[in-house]
Amino acid sequence: MKLLSSPMTFFWKRVYPTIWLGGVALFLVFGVFSRAGFQDPIFLVVPLIMLAFGTILFKTLVWNLVDAVYDAGDSLVIRNKGRKHVVPLSEIKNVSATMFMNPPRITLRLANPGELGADVRFMLPRRFFLNPFAKSKVAVDLIERVGRARRGIGADAGGN
Repeated sequence: MKLLSSPMTFFWKRVYPTIWLGGVALFLVFGVFSRAGFQDPIFLVVPLIMLAFGTILFKTLVWNLVDAVYDAGDSLVIRNKGRKHVVPLSEIKNVSATMFMNPPRITLRLANPGELGADVRFMLPRRFFLNPFAKSKVAVDLIERVGRARRGIGADAGGN
């Protein structure tokens, strides 16, 4: 099985938010236990706003990504929260790629939402392109293969 999602997913989902939110929380703790926090409330208000903003941002952009997506030919193997799910390509209604978001991602809309929900999002591996508007080869290939699977055309007939 070939890994389609980024190997950096763990870093972006677990390590980076811990460092960022932990740093802001540490700043807040220093503001509370120093005289500056009580003399000027900005030392308490700004970290609280940053914690709220960061939590909302991570929840909408990072924490909703699945841990790993593997290509198994006519299906995708999705690992999330220690569980493995097999999704046939014919069960995917839509594939959309968002390249101008950090991290870049693919969203799969499932025909029959189960434990994973209606949308499955995963982070694309980063590639260096001289053309910033270049399409992801992973996304283009997945869109074509899902289209063939939904039309009932086998992998042999599709040229794979």
